[in-house]
Parts: sequence; structure tokens; C-alpha cells
Amino acid sequence: MLRALDPAEPPVPDAYRVPWHVDRDDPAHPLLCNEGADAAEFVRVYVADGTAPPDLETWGRMRPGESRELCLCGCDLDDTTVTIAWFRPDDAREWAWSFVI
Repeated sequence: MLRALDPAEPPVPDAYRVPWHVDRDDPAHPLLCNEGADAAEFVRVYVADGTAPPDLETWGRMRPGESRELCLCGCDLDDTTVTIAWFRPDDAREWAWSFVI
């Protein structure tokens, strides 16, 4: 069962708070910001709208506080899923998080 993480509780092993914040003021151009304490390495963004294979954007490294705009022009925003994948410094595991507009 999923539940919200309480910041006062010690972290669950192998879990950490997703560092991304999405500003959806302009749904066709959401702004993704790394609000984490560490840089995100080898960042890739996959956009799937159900009409074709997912589009891929490679952003590379994103430092804390850095943000990038994602262009979703031409996508059916009611049926679009964005998945962001990245690596943490000194961690060989790939992390992924998905959101919808």
C-alpha cells in the first residue's frame, strides 16, 4: 500500500524523496526543476501520448535548483505521460518517476 512519507520519520532503506517539481502553469510547456540536494546525472525524459513510441530527450546532468522546459506541443495532453529517469551521484541504480499533465 502506498502512503505519504512523513519528513519527521527516518527514511525507508533504498527510498528517497523524488527531487523533481513540475510547474504546470503552461500545460504544453511544463517546467521541471531539480529541487533535490544532489545533482541528477544522465537525466532522460520520455514522453508517451499513446500515438507512437515514446519520444526521448537527453538532458544530461541537472544541478540542484536547475530547471528545464519540456515542449509538449502536438501531444494529446489528456493522454500524455512523462517519465523522467536519472542516476544519483555515487549510486549505480537508475531511478524513474512518471507524471501526467
